[in-house]
Amino acid sequence: MDRFYKWMLLLLVFPLGMKAQINTERVMTIARNALYFEDYVLSIQYFNQVINAKPYLFEPYFFRGLAKINLDDYQGAEDDCNIAIEKNPFVVGAYQVRGLARIRQEKFDDAISDYRTALKYDPENLVLWHNLTLCHIQKEDYEAAKEDLAALLKVAPRYTRAYLMRGDVALRQKDTIQALNDFSRVIEMDRYEPDGWSARAIVQMQQGNYKAAEEDLNQAIYLSVRNAGNYINRALARFHQNNLRGAMSDYDLALDIDPHNFIGHYNRGLLRAQVGDDNRAIEDFDFVIDMEPDNMMAIYNRALLREQTGNYKGALQDITCVLEEHPNFEVGYYRRAALRKKMGDRKGAEQDEFKVMQMQIDRRNGKLMGANSPKKSQDNDQTNDSDSDTADDSASGDSAESKTRKKSDKNMNNYRKIVIADDTEVTQKYTSDYRGRVQDHNVAVKLEPMYALTYYEKLSEVKKTVHYHKMIEELNRSGLFPKLLRITNMEAPLTEEQVKAHFALIDLHTSSIVADESNAVKHFLRGMDFYLVQDFATAVDDYTRAILLDEQFFPAYFMRALVRCKQLEYKRAEEGGQDIKAVDYEVVKKDLDHVIQIAPDFVYAYYNRANVSASLKDYRAAVSDYDKAIERYPDFAEAYYNRGLTHIYLGNNKQGIKDLSKAGELGIVSAYNVIKRFTYTRN
Repeated sequence: MDRFYKWMLLLLVFPLGMKAQINTERVMTIARNALYFEDYVLSIQYFNQVINAKPYLFEPYFFRGLAKINLDDYQGAEDDCNIAIEKNPFVVGAYQVRGLARIRQEKFDDAISDYRTALKYDPENLVLWHNLTLCHIQKEDYEAAKEDLAALLKVAPRYTRAYLMRGDVALRQKDTIQALNDFSRVIEMDRYEPDGWSARAIVQMQQGNYKAAEEDLNQAIYLSVRNAGNYINRALARFHQNNLRGAMSDYDLALDIDPHNFIGHYNRGLLRAQVGDDNRAIEDFDFVIDMEPDNMMAIYNRALLREQTGNYKGALQDITCVLEEHPNFEVGYYRRAALRKKMGDRKGAEQDEFKVMQMQIDRRNGKLMGANSPKKSQDNDQTNDSDSDTADDSASGDSAESKTRKKSDKNMNNYRKIVIADDTEVTQKYTSDYRGRVQDHNVAVKLEPMYALTYYEKLSEVKKTVHYHKMIEELNRSGLFPKLLRITNMEAPLTEEQVKAHFALIDLHTSSIVADESNAVKHFLRGMDFYLVQDFATAVDDYTRAILLDEQFFPAYFMRALVRCKQLEYKRAEEGGQDIKAVDYEVVKKDLDHVIQIAPDFVYAYYNRANVSASLKDYRAAVSDYDKAIERYPDFAEAYYNRGLTHIYLGNNKQGIKDLSKAGELGIVSAYNVIKRFTYTRN
């Protein structure tokens, strides 16, 4: 058996010289395992082996292209799909993946050709219709997009994204009535879809219905609490209702989520200035200027604030910078003259006042045009007839146009106006979700994943818990493991270097096992390496051997249960998501039973067994195990989260929300989104 493992390793690592000997079917299965569990770099290496052994197959090229597109290698994905289609021109998925790769390279015509070809073979494929529509929208071929959407809605009359796209097309064609109808239809069909609420709010604001827009955005935020754009838009709706404090609060929330949001910082700076919070307003404009050093409106606003706070030198530098770029900006000269008087520079002040007077005469005589444009584009802007430092009444009851400006507007007269996104940025939100597969647009409401023993863990800025058990700590102190063994449910995919390292470790551990076949830990070690390179079948063999050698070595039971569970999950996905059979999971539960019997303080076994029960819809058994895990580990965030969901599945919403709240408190941020969905109320 050990010799078999060693030969298998050699075939996997050195396939180039032994094409005929590689078991391509087995390697292909391992590769697709890795792809399914999002270990893309590893999957590519396995697909390479199959291609080297049997270059005439289309599948490895297709799946390698799919892996590459997930790594943002769009040209590589397109090249692989070209070969796959050449070898088999009837595979819909190959056109679908190539179309997506071409979209990412802005080859919209080529992508349209791919989707049309694929639709000949699969005319009811929602993903194909969805992406085809978005391609036509990107090309501004709105009539073709409407035809696509009509066909899509015949196939799937309740597909809400189609109505969102149709509403977007209507907005682009200035048909706000049709857009409003489509977005309202989305809300009627699925009140838990936050994009329906936020899309309708945008139309409400365009129509001046700011109170209604705020109500819609309240619902959008309720359903999607981490969307910065919704807070930015609600701040605008509140600003138009003269609720400046509420608007600033929304900008604060938006910037907590997206600290680099330009509109958030610029507008918050304006509002802080209006309420006299000058120093913090300067901080916001400092941030904007760091992001866009040539943003003259931000520089001028900072100049006014610096003057207000007594920093005359800094204010003078800023105003001078603006006037160098906008030499006909009359308000700037007026402001600099006043500033120079404060600094005792009478000569400079007189020069600026003379410049203002000369500009006013020239304007009356029709000689001054484009007064506020940059030097490079002065003939594109309107003139200014203001002779004060105030360009507008942004806090008054003026029209929306007088209180806001588009982000692309460079007219210096509008320096005090609230910034709103350009039309293309507003609509882009609803047309940028090109799809690789049909899936829920919202954060999926699903259980937190099972725990594993591994060397690699994803980093989290929120959850920083280090999971501990004395047995695992003893194994780490033994010096046998190449890295620290971690207990985590946030496994990280391997890099190319890590993949190579674990293939080398398999060889090393095989040699070590040959020298000492009765050592259970050594079999477990090699099983860990096979698990990490996604060779689940061989990993199970090693864990089984470790158990036979030491029936009290519970980490082997724990990992064997996990691997078998992953095998069943992959099998289910391959078979089109068929219902799980309880009998298939009996061996998984038996292994976890052994772990609990041997180490009753290993809470992760209760948690994993609860997850299995929940997957089988045996919710009462799941709750019982989550109870036991939490009893032994009172700060077990994932157990609270999963128990909360399980209570909700049982209809115990009050208890479920209580558990979800505790999970959020302990660092699972998505718990708050779920709470909002299950306590939904229409204002």
